[in-house]
Amino acid sequence: MRIGTFVLAAQFPGQGPGEALHRAVRSTEAAEESGLDSVWLAEHHFVPYGVCPSATTLAALLLGRTRRIRVGTAVSVLPNHHPVALAEQAALLHLTSGGRFSLGVGRGGPWVDLEVFGGGLDAYENGFPEALGLVLDWLRKARVAGRGERFGFREVAVVPRADELLEGPADAVPGASGPGASVPGASGPEVVVACTSPKSVRLAARQALPMLLGMHCGDEEKAEMVALWRTAAREADHPPEVVEGAAHVSAGVAQIADGARDATEMLVKAMPGWLRQGLDAHVTVDGRHRVMRDPVAYTELLCGLHPVGPPQLAADRLAATAERTGITRFALLVEGTGDLAATEENVRRLGADVLPLLT
Repeated sequence: MRIGTFVLAAQFPGQGPGEALHRAVRSTEAAEESGLDSVWLAEHHFVPYGVCPSATTLAALLLGRTRRIRVGTAVSVLPNHHPVALAEQAALLHLTSGGRFSLGVGRGGPWVDLEVFGGGLDAYENGFPEALGLVLDWLRKARVAGRGERFGFREVAVVPRADELLEGPADAVPGASGPGASVPGASGPEVVVACTSPKSVRLAARQALPMLLGMHCGDEEKAEMVALWRTAAREADHPPEVVEGAAHVSAGVAQIADGARDATEMLVKAMPGWLRQGLDAHVTVDGRHRVMRDPVAYTELLCGLHPVGPPQLAADRLAATAERTGITRFALLVEGTGDLAATEENVRRLGADVLPLLT
């Protein structure tokens, strides 16, 4: 079981973006101190739902401040990036961190970001497979040309190569000496795909890429997506060990307290205000109608699905998800109170009180 945190850098009512970002940095340091496996960083634009506009930039900072923990993007939104530029950043972070970086990518939403960054609605609706393919080519090949509908360019050299070993001893590589870290090797950085539909599940499966599944999904829905991924991966002729060994990631919410009611009350008191403020700020690029979740009902749903409560209940829910879905990697939102001290304590208890129950 590999337990990590999911960092949104959420700006709660009455807070500024600097406070949210400081909490994101500090919670990552606390996660490493507490023995957690990983930190996954979200990326948003123009909304207080999350105030980190570049997950790779924040990942670079956090990789420099830590020595052992894995840092990933959850996710870098491909329609807002040139895939070569994003892949170059991924290669750089992979090589300089001793292999501790994971690149999570996703399609994002039909937001005004598409207008601001010039991708346009077509990049969101149709361009994701081409962009993902270009990212993978860049991370796996020595030379790459753009031959798609959106990206066309002559063949160029890939520098630096993500799959090249660094010169020098392993202990000269930042992070390479810590448990769970590795010197960069032939595989390059891990790539994970956020999947919200059968279409994206099949796309990830064809490339044998693990999925990141959202915190709004229950175990039954996640199990169905894992089953679909395995079917599509077999149809793509991936070997059984690849199909069965895919390290999918389940996003969720965690709040540890002495009682289940106490933990739920902490989140129901704070999260709806953040959700209402953050989700209301999203603007669609084409004026399409948006259906908004009720913030209180959504918070209560998340509390019922995920490890929210005393340590044994939290461990039982994580174990149940693993048994029902086959997923043993978790990215858990720990900042649901909006308070720095409470977030640090939440992370500490995940490491000290919950992890031992899962070994």
